[in-house]
Amino acid sequence: MAELLSTYAALLAHGTEIDAKGIAAMIPGIDAAQVSLAMRGLETHGRLRRANEVVAEFQGKIPLATHWGTGNKASADMMSLDVSRHLWIARVDPRRRTYATGIYTHVLDKWGIVYDQPIVLNERQAGVAIEGVEQHNRSEDRIRLSLLAVDTHGYTNAALALAKGLNFDLCPRLRDLAERKLYLPAAFKVPEGIERVTTKRLSLRAIRLGWDDFLRVLASIRIGRISAELAMQRLGSAARTNKAHKAAEHLGRLLRSIFLCDYVTIEDFRREIHTLLSRGESVHQLQRAIHAGRVPHERGRRGDEMTAISGAHALLTNIVLAWNTHRMNDVVERLRKGGTNIEDAWLRRMGPGHFGHINFRGILSFGVERYIDALIQGRRATIRQAMA
Repeated sequence: MAELLSTYAALLAHGTEIDAKGIAAMIPGIDAAQVSLAMRGLETHGRLRRANEVVAEFQGKIPLATHWGTGNKASADMMSLDVSRHLWIARVDPRRRTYATGIYTHVLDKWGIVYDQPIVLNERQAGVAIEGVEQHNRSEDRIRLSLLAVDTHGYTNAALALAKGLNFDLCPRLRDLAERKLYLPAAFKVPEGIERVTTKRLSLRAIRLGWDDFLRVLASIRIGRISAELAMQRLGSAARTNKAHKAAEHLGRLLRSIFLCDYVTIEDFRREIHTLLSRGESVHQLQRAIHAGRVPHERGRRGDEMTAISGAHALLTNIVLAWNTHRMNDVVERLRKGGTNIEDAWLRRMGPGHFGHINFRGILSFGVERYIDALIQGRRATIRQAMA
């Protein structure tokens, strides 16, 4: 039982601004040394990622969550965490003028976080946006993401092409929309009335010449030889003479033109993208309530530790989202059984991102003793599976 409490404490220490000593003071029966040891255990590769997937899957199966989406769409965005200036990943946040690092998260239309990753501020986020979807879609036992909504920082023309090649749509909410142009081939006849919003800077020849090289990049990502983040770095502006870059750039221009036509003319499509991004912003507010301060100066100096901070923070957020969804579903069912009319349209506009009713600080009690038999059986099953 002490080991389990230490694991819970380590999760809180990684996912909040409170250090091991502070968490030990909040949970009776453990000390700071036990918490520190458990924190190292959570840095094991893939452990927190799998825990996040399990909690997000549980939350998505609650009946109320079916009103929010089907699980095949998501949004992705970054939030910043204040850190020490001495960390290798620290950069100055241009808005708040403090040293910070980025935590990039993918939020499902059902509100659960399905992918998280620490990133450097002030860099294009298109690579990590695509990587999160690719990692999620590799599993055979979950619904594949077909659409990812991002802001301007999460897209480039090459990223649009790369995402399409990986079988999903990257849909950006673009800044300065009034200044955006539709890219057309030189021989294309422009319909009357839209000449001012078009530019003939799309080369079909560049797409044809670089197509094979572009397919090799896609294949390398799909089989796991390189990450989408690395591929986007290789397809960056410094590679303009590369055939694969030219093909991705011009294909992306074509895809962006098609997307802008849909975005401007189809109101439901535009509203869906804005809804996904708004849900992501609501989740960011919850994340800031969970991690309300600065990462302690001795933390985050190793890549594994920074990944654990990101994963633990996402897991705590997912736990709150799942708990809120579960309680909201209980209330809805109880009211309906009592004869209260609750329309599905109302439920679609609700969300589990609230936190005003939760006290994130204080003495914590987990009541582990009530589940000791189930925990022992689960541990025995895990040991038998490992020995098999």
